[in-house]
Amino acid sequence: MISVGKVKPKRLCLFDLDGTLLPIDSDHSFGEFMVQIGWADGESFRRTNDAFFAQYQAGTMDLAAYVDFATRVWRSRPLLEAEAARERFMAEVIRPALHGSALALVQQHQEAGDLVAIVTATNEFVTTPIAAALGVSHLLAVELERTAVGGWSGRIQGTPTFREGKVVRVHAWLADLGLRLSDFEQVSVYSDSINDLPLLDMGTHPVATNPGASLETVAHERGWQILRLFS
Repeated sequence: MISVGKVKPKRLCLFDLDGTLLPIDSDHSFGEFMVQIGWADGESFRRTNDAFFAQYQAGTMDLAAYVDFATRVWRSRPLLEAEAARERFMAEVIRPALHGSALALVQQHQEAGDLVAIVTATNEFVTTPIAAALGVSHLLAVELERTAVGGWSGRIQGTPTFREGKVVRVHAWLADLGLRLSDFEQVSVYSDSINDLPLLDMGTHPVATNPGASLETVAHERGWQILRLFS
């Protein structure tokens, strides 16, 4: 069991990542970076990557198919080589995209004593250093199945943090901490995406953050707070 200290936090804060704490989509951007460094064929890869991204925005994406596609260009490479490419991606794409407004929002919840986690549908390989850069130690991301020799199979391991799967994973994570959702007086949830309605519905304080058109409509209908971090 993971420890959260002797004093149980009274508030929980869950952040989506892409479009919420970042003004870009790290999964899609990592694909673009694979083209930039010559690991993927530009025209055909970009066409498929863009199609998957459009499906995600529309709420129709087959996540398993996307993970197989998105990891194919780097998963067969030696680990050190893949990690070096990820370091370049962090330096050249992610760090310039980190906004003080997002960092300040995370810090505000941490300083208030909230238990803070990032819950993202992007895979753990891409997002682990991003969570660290945002100062968040709890990351719930899509876990990748490993092969017998330590590589990646291209398949998802366990329940993916996507749509209703985010709710399942949050409950399992809290249980590992010896906690339940009902232990918290307040549950803040921040997301930009209509895909995260199940996660937002978990919250006592759902916040449509830089919302897409579909989520903004729902937020107005339900009287949810709308926050624009990057305007």
